[in-house]
Amino acid sequence: MYPSHSFVNTSFFQPPAFLMIGVPGLETVHGWISIPFSSIYTLALIGNCLIFLAIRRMPSLHQPMYHFLSMLALTDVGLTLSTLPTTLTVLWFDHRLIGFNACLAQMFFLHSFSVLLAMSFDRFVAISNPLRYPAILTNNVIIRIGMAILARATLSLFPVPFLLKRLNFCPDKILLSHSFCFHPDVMRRACADITINIYYGLFVVVPTGGIDSLFIILSYTLILHTVLGLASPQERLRALNTCVSHMLAVFVFFIPGITIPISHCFGKHLPHIVHAFAAYIYLIVPPMLNPIIYSVKSKAIREAMLSVLRLKDQG
Repeated sequence: MYPSHSFVNTSFFQPPAFLMIGVPGLETVHGWISIPFSSIYTLALIGNCLIFLAIRRMPSLHQPMYHFLSMLALTDVGLTLSTLPTTLTVLWFDHRLIGFNACLAQMFFLHSFSVLLAMSFDRFVAISNPLRYPAILTNNVIIRIGMAILARATLSLFPVPFLLKRLNFCPDKILLSHSFCFHPDVMRRACADITINIYYGLFVVVPTGGIDSLFIILSYTLILHTVLGLASPQERLRALNTCVSHMLAVFVFFIPGITIPISHCFGKHLPHIVHAFAAYIYLIVPPMLNPIIYSVKSKAIREAMLSVLRLKDQG
């Protein structure tokens, strides 16, 4: 039950906690729904941790492409861990309260890092300039790219919690739409002008999602142009095959990401359960699928992951 406080009727109200919701309309079967959710979370954590350990332990995988893959695995682990505690506590124990500051912290990690643009740049360099590939993407360059990704995400998202903390919230609007904290969802619980929050959200989304998408498309346009210029069909197929895993990862990430705003804009008549499942798919399915995609498409990754598992069994 939502805790009562004596300051609810004051001029400025900041809720000590929000109420989360699991799967709307299916509260009576949350226990059963938790089984596939738990399985997805487990597969995501095990798969991404295996990829990271495999790349770290195998010297043959100390190459630019696999360094970027290890970054993707780490971000997927972080994304999974950011929603796992609240989602499973709602489904397992019907514990729906999340503290205000905890909500802001979770929201920060939900909207943070993406390495897909760096991975597309890696594929572009590898195919368009294979002889200079190791000289261009040295370890120092990869570290700088990783630090740039971290810095961009941190600097762009750092003001968001403070912009929310200045808002006056409505005491009767503390029910969130999910079992985690989305920025648009939280800011719409305010009884104040949220224009600045909306514009800043767009300012963050356009450079990250929009510009990243354009550069990824540009990278693959140039890659396709290079591949079509190769002499033999075998060379073309070999070059394209090195990009398949990354292209699938891009589709897995961006298609659900595009579906959510479209459903909110044009599908307001849809049941709330549709929006809820769209958000869950966007957040928990890509971290589960990425290890499967890379282990199936890359023999080197698959063998390295099996080697890590054998070492664990021997230990």
